[in-house]
Amino acid sequence: MSSGNRLYAFVRHEIVPLDQAFLHISDLAIQRGYGVFDYFKVMGGKPLFLEDYLARFGASARLMNLPVPLSDVELREAIYKLTDLNGLQMSGMKMILTGGYSESGYDIAAPNLLITQQPLSLPGQALRERGLRLITHEYMREMPFVKTINYTMGIRLLNKIKEQGADDVLYHRGGVVTELPRCNFFIVRQDGTVVTPAENVLFGITRKHVLELAGRRYSTEEGTLTLDDVKEAKEAFLTSTTKQILPVVQVGDVKIGNGKPGAVTHLLFQELVQLEESLLFPV
Repeated sequence: MSSGNRLYAFVRHEIVPLDQAFLHISDLAIQRGYGVFDYFKVMGGKPLFLEDYLARFGASARLMNLPVPLSDVELREAIYKLTDLNGLQMSGMKMILTGGYSESGYDIAAPNLLITQQPLSLPGQALRERGLRLITHEYMREMPFVKTINYTMGIRLLNKIKEQGADDVLYHRGGVVTELPRCNFFIVRQDGTVVTPAENVLFGITRKHVLELAGRRYSTEEGTLTLDDVKEAKEAFLTSTTKQILPVVQVGDVKIGNGKPGAVTHLLFQELVQLEESLLFPV
């Protein structure tokens, strides 16, 4: 267990105090923003849905031609060792794989693996009761199915979101909805069907489990979703590792449904929480 508030990180094959965790400036993540990452919750010392996250991390790395320097067994060992050492009850753990120390500042070198862990606070009840307002922006990430470290557009839009009194931004391309910078997007149609975009999105782990939960009670669909569909929706919500499920009550100038969080969203949130708790306290 970590003594006091000191945290530790895994950097290039060793665990070091977080305040001593550094990379050289030649790393391709610094020079060109080249790298991938993944992020999962750790609750009560247990990583949630770890196998799902490791599989996606490995897939992202392969698609970016970045060999992971640890075997799956070694990676799990490093994660659990770090978790035990830091001793955080509620936290988020981030794995980052960079392009390595590139002599040319362009060519991929031996990738550097980093694992960090920080305390995490989940959204409170007040936000769930209020719901979120989104602006829209026409944009699609270069490789939507890969979890890269490139969040340039999302960060650039932060001021615009704030200026418009909104909470986040929904991306679309030619009116076809894709995702938010850090979340997947769902609507509930008037007939009760739960729908989420199927193409040009990151296949979120929370998205996957929410689809499975929704499929037990409702019709579900992964398909094309347009801004017009959003305007006609009964409910809307977003999903992510850190936000779980949050209702969306307005997109642009259009209120969703009656402008309040809906019953389907609320029920799916409850069931997701129950699923997570079942992993911590299996029967």
